[in-house]
Amino acid sequence: MPRAGRRSAGMGEGVKATTSTGTAPAKAPRDNGVVVGLAQLRGYTSAWFRADLLAGITVTAYLVPQCLAYSELAGVSSVTGLWVAVVAMLLYAFLGTSRQLSVGPESATAVMVAAAVTPLAAGNADRYLALCAGLAIMVGVVCIVAWAARLGFIADLLSQPILIGYMAGVAMIMIFSQVGTITGMKVHADAPLARLVEVAGRLGEVKPITVGLGAAVVVFLLVLRRLKPLAPGTLLAVVGAGLVVWAFKLTDAGVAVVGEVPSALPAPALPALGLADMASLLGSAAAITFVGYSDVALTARAFAVRTGERIDPNREFLAMGVANVAAGLIGGFALSASGSRTAIIDAMRARSQVTGLVAAVAVILVVLAFPWLIAMIPKAALGGIVVYAALRLVDYAGLKRLARFRSSELGLALIALVGVLAFDVLAGILVAVGLSVLDLFARVARPPTAVLGRVPGLAGLHNVEDYPDAQTIPGLLVFRYDAPLCFANAQDFRDKALAAVDRQPEHVDWFLLNAEAIVELDMTAAEALQQTVDELHKRHVLFAMARVKQDLREQLLSSGLLDVIDDERIYPTLPVAVEAFERYRERR
Repeated sequence: MPRAGRRSAGMGEGVKATTSTGTAPAKAPRDNGVVVGLAQLRGYTSAWFRADLLAGITVTAYLVPQCLAYSELAGVSSVTGLWVAVVAMLLYAFLGTSRQLSVGPESATAVMVAAAVTPLAAGNADRYLALCAGLAIMVGVVCIVAWAARLGFIADLLSQPILIGYMAGVAMIMIFSQVGTITGMKVHADAPLARLVEVAGRLGEVKPITVGLGAAVVVFLLVLRRLKPLAPGTLLAVVGAGLVVWAFKLTDAGVAVVGEVPSALPAPALPALGLADMASLLGSAAAITFVGYSDVALTARAFAVRTGERIDPNREFLAMGVANVAAGLIGGFALSASGSRTAIIDAMRARSQVTGLVAAVAVILVVLAFPWLIAMIPKAALGGIVVYAALRLVDYAGLKRLARFRSSELGLALIALVGVLAFDVLAGILVAVGLSVLDLFARVARPPTAVLGRVPGLAGLHNVEDYPDAQTIPGLLVFRYDAPLCFANAQDFRDKALAAVDRQPEHVDWFLLNAEAIVELDMTAAEALQQTVDELHKRHVLFAMARVKQDLREQLLSSGLLDVIDDERIYPTLPVAVEAFERYRERR
């Protein structure tokens, strides 16, 4: 899942965007048909195929061991993740709007699937698999409904601090979930900290060889990423670990391997679940949709900025919805997008989703023609890959930026992290979203205010607190409230406006409200505004407004405020309002 640091700034106005290969980008497919991905292939040339082919083969080397590891993380058969990746890549190539995005199993959604299904399955393996498949279908249905309702803005509901903290919490859960795999023990506890406590009480059962193998994979991947970022590290790790296990016959020492892999194609079927089961999965499906779609939208958007593409956020809902439904029908689990694989595709200068088609075919060949290679992979190596992926989910630089920027922002991130760990991933999402909303609500409820005055040598009016030599205009209080007026801040506006009048050293003749930030108001705010006007009139202060937008003027009219606010005292700009005040003073 992408970290907050992936957000990129847009290109400057007037600058012609080009792709990383120097060619002008194609326009985003228009939202007038279901199979929009085909539009990306218009104008496809043979010169592009070499880059797409090499990118597809390269990303397969990353995808195979990753999907095997994420299958274990989700609690299903290792090969299941590969089939999920195949259907996801095939369908996204026809339905998606990003030329580079790599879709399939991903760590965060795999953790969420396990967290949602484990308590419902109650230890029944067959029921667990059915619930995983049913949850994927439910996620797909929620995505399709969101596409029909045009809810593409949903990816913006997680603020950067909350997203950073949430992903750090997910990373820790991922690491805790692999304690049993890395130690070679069967751990029974489900809660992250409880797993650590259980292992600590059974240290005599830890298998040192298994621990060493898993740790070696983690260290190898971290070092290789620093030295050779584009090298297929996960493939090299599992191949190397498999050779070590085979050469030294470590299976005899208790090192577990993936084992026999079904080589037949999965048959589509509906999971054996009732309506009650589907209803119990609905909340989890909505939460996974929220996180999974945020992953897709943020990753696609970040790389689109780099290449000059335009992504249709609502179409991404449709593409992910259909892909998740298909994954459920083949007995898989919910999927999302992979930022690491997308980065590889971008680095290989791939031009289209032909890369995904090539990777899908390559995965099919691996599963059907070489299942024995997968069977030899040590599970400890897959656990090491999960731990490595978890370490990369933590945005260390982002946490440092938050600490430098504002301590409250870092606090939000840490609260989100603790929320994920203290409850679980799904409840942690609600905590994260709730914190984002509360943070926004707090900013709206108590926004900054300013009294404006003149600054020698500087045109316009400015916050007097920002300039020591600023001076207010005698008799005129120019007051700015930096938020729309609503029920949450109506009383705050009234109190601060009147307090600003009381603080002036001389009598205020005019109270001029700079309404540039007040784009709308509700009835509670309208009532507070009328009370403010009435109170000012009692103090013999004339109320005026400047920079009133047409929508706000219409709301003033419909609320009856223009009956108490003189329409002649509503001015288009601050300079016009100041001139009107000075004429008023001259007449007096």
